[in-house]
Amino acid sequence: MVVISNPFAVTDEIKIIHSLFEEGLSLFHIRKPDFSELEMAQFIHQIKLEFRDRIILHSQHLLAKDFGINRIHFSEKERKESNNLPARFQKPCRYKYESISTSTHSIEDFNSLENDFDYAFLSPVFKSISKENYDPKTDLFEALKSRTNYKTKVIALGGINSQNIQKTMENGFDNIALLGTIWNNENPIKQFKLCQQIVLSYLQSQV
Repeated sequence: MVVISNPFAVTDEIKIIHSLFEEGLSLFHIRKPDFSELEMAQFIHQIKLEFRDRIILHSQHLLAKDFGINRIHFSEKERKESNNLPARFQKPCRYKYESISTSTHSIEDFNSLENDFDYAFLSPVFKSISKENYDPKTDLFEALKSRTNYKTKVIALGGINSQNIQKTMENGFDNIALLGTIWNNENPIKQFKLCQQIVLSYLQSQV
């Protein structure tokens, strides 16, 4: 299961992030599009060293090596501007990454990805919790029936909450990503644990 940071500052944000990791969060995406390199460095510096291997950077990728981060994410725009980033990504940095991911917004886009991407977000699955007027334009459950890319895991994003996780997993998504359901909740840790249990129960039922 993936949690994505709120793009804006949140009260006790670092404390909440640490608690999420302590509760078993495996992947935390830092998406702070307005952060300068210095602001991003200051933010990462507050996160305990023991959790750095579970962090994914959405921007300021050149900081990754300095902080021992080996996972990075590319937006759809970045990927398309760089011709789909083949060969473990074409960027002026030789540091090797354990994982690279990206964002997609249609099944056609997802199916056309190079195999170098370990996973990709496909969104929005439902009406967004964190973004106003961000609704699905197509039925992504139906769209997934025409999936041809099985080397890249497909992660559901957009409006995911405890009420629809089961349905999402049953309809072909490999995993889910949470944003609004965590950061817009009065008790983000309790909400995370609830969603985590639903995902784990589903995965165990498939074994």
